[in-house]
Amino acid sequence: MDDFYMITQEEIDDIKESISTQDLPTAVNTIKEFLEKQDEVELNVAVTGESGSGKSTFINAFRGLGDEEKESARTGPVETTMKPESYLHPKYKNVKVWDLPGIGTPKFKAEEYLKMVEFKRYDFFIIIASDRFRECHTQLAKEITRMGKKFYFVRSKIDSSIDAEKRKKSFDQKRTLDTIRKNCEDGLRKIGIEDPIVFLISNFELGKHDLNLLQERMEQELPQHKRRVLMLALPNITLEINEKKKKALEENITKVALLSALVATVPIPGLSVAVDIAIVTREIEKYYSVFGLDDPSLQKLCERSGKTIEEFKSLMKSPLSSGINPASILSLLGAASLVVAENGLEYLASLVPLLGSVVAGGMSYITVSKMLKKALHDIAEDARNVLIASVQTEV
Repeated sequence: MDDFYMITQEEIDDIKESISTQDLPTAVNTIKEFLEKQDEVELNVAVTGESGSGKSTFINAFRGLGDEEKESARTGPVETTMKPESYLHPKYKNVKVWDLPGIGTPKFKAEEYLKMVEFKRYDFFIIIASDRFRECHTQLAKEITRMGKKFYFVRSKIDSSIDAEKRKKSFDQKRTLDTIRKNCEDGLRKIGIEDPIVFLISNFELGKHDLNLLQERMEQELPQHKRRVLMLALPNITLEINEKKKKALEENITKVALLSALVATVPIPGLSVAVDIAIVTREIEKYYSVFGLDDPSLQKLCERSGKTIEEFKSLMKSPLSSGINPASILSLLGAASLVVAENGLEYLASLVPLLGSVVAGGMSYITVSKMLKKALHDIAEDARNVLIASVQTEV
């Protein structure tokens, strides 16, 4: 039952009671609203560093945006942030990435700075430097640790460093990256940080270098319910992230199917199929959005890669890729008649006390589980193929 930690018995009872007293459209909305509560967990990410270190560009890349898009954080050669400014994730309004004022002024004091930016509201801090880390960075890191929060050192603008080294005949990219990382970590040790870990990031090619390592570290150190939010919010730009998104969504199938099972125990003709389709439709729409296969996301990918939406869609083999509708959803089971027949059995079974409810609920649980697992597998595979094609184009 650990898998149901977000669904209390009281909530289950409320759902069953409300469904049994409502008409069909209202009952469907009741289930939808309950599912939406799972997406209300807030995640607040603080990004700080010296002026010109690339804070705003990192914030944009983290949210899957370019520097000149409508909802982008302001960028510039001088400090543009004078007070904490939050930027909503374009798909997840419960995810905020905060651009904090620059550090490194002569009068900088970490304790006062954290108080000024309202330290308590952030889940973790990204401390960015575009060259070497200085004393202001370590002061801040130590104070964050003292106050019981997590931070991550990020060395930005790696693409610029690599371009500069490419002029040398002896250039070796791995050796260059290892040297940059070692220099950063040695510098941090000299100014008081024990066993530092530095993540190398290119804001303009976020999927390269240490993004997977940074994501893994953040995932390990966040509470379970916030891990899921982080994973869904990250742009789908590496194969590792693609696979982890699939696992995060897969873990939720049990909860979604449980809700379907609860509906099946209420003896209202037609309710179970209608709600099952509504539930499955909502989840599949979420899958397309999470993996960046919705049309707005694909359009942005086209602008970066030079491919057309038609080219990307030709790589998508899921029966849902041509449109999410009742017919395509029912095709996940191979035949629409299977679910229609199942609904009739559910209604009859639900009229039988105790055993009937178990049978009806179990049938609906299995049906929804199968549909969602099949859809998720197909969509994740489509996303993988699109990602590989886009990376090959950019290279």
